[in-house]
Amino acid sequence: MTTAFFRTIILYFLLMVGLRMMGKRQIGELEPSELVLTLIISDLAAVPMQDFGIPLVNGVFPIVTLLCLSMLLSFFSLKSIRFRKLVCGCPAVIIRDGKIMQQNMARNRITVDELLEELRSQGYSDMSAVKYAILETSGQVSVLPYTKDSPVTPKVSAMNVPDDVTLPILLINDGRIMSENLAASGYDQTWLDKQLTQRRLTSHRQVFLLTVDEAGTVTCVAKEERTA
Repeated sequence: MTTAFFRTIILYFLLMVGLRMMGKRQIGELEPSELVLTLIISDLAAVPMQDFGIPLVNGVFPIVTLLCLSMLLSFFSLKSIRFRKLVCGCPAVIIRDGKIMQQNMARNRITVDELLEELRSQGYSDMSAVKYAILETSGQVSVLPYTKDSPVTPKVSAMNVPDDVTLPILLINDGRIMSENLAASGYDQTWLDKQLTQRRLTSHRQVFLLTVDEAGTVTCVAKEERTA
């Protein structure tokens, strides 16, 4: 009984440390690789908890190996956008201007019933009220309604406000220029350099995040200085 108690305690704290290393996420927000890792680790931990004939190290070593692999994948995902897309995928627009993007839904294997369920869960029964619906890499659907169909706030109550909902396009991601997005947005490198100069930035590598929406509004977040 004492052996079972201490084995369980050790494995419990090992799993807690491992999940903590994966960041503060809910189960529904896990990336596919993280969800697979969680399921495998849970199964590995259950075996030495139940079978005392198996040395504890035989359960701990695979768990530690998987956690190290997860950290390695996270490192490469942070450093390489292409690798991040390969492992995590990319968000997909499944409703644009109230119109269903059927090819994107088919590509991501989302049925109409699943889409309607996601919309209802966020309080939208009328698809025409949705300007954008985006399937995130976690599998959740983010809904951006038209302004006139947005929840009423004191700021807009009793006012006829124009439709100002726009979808920001990511142009710089952690110091890297998203060339495809830049071309798709209708801007060029000269325009981008001008935006950086206006913000007293000498290089795109100094930018953590830069987006531009359909109205031409630019949002720029510079990298923070890292201290040792």
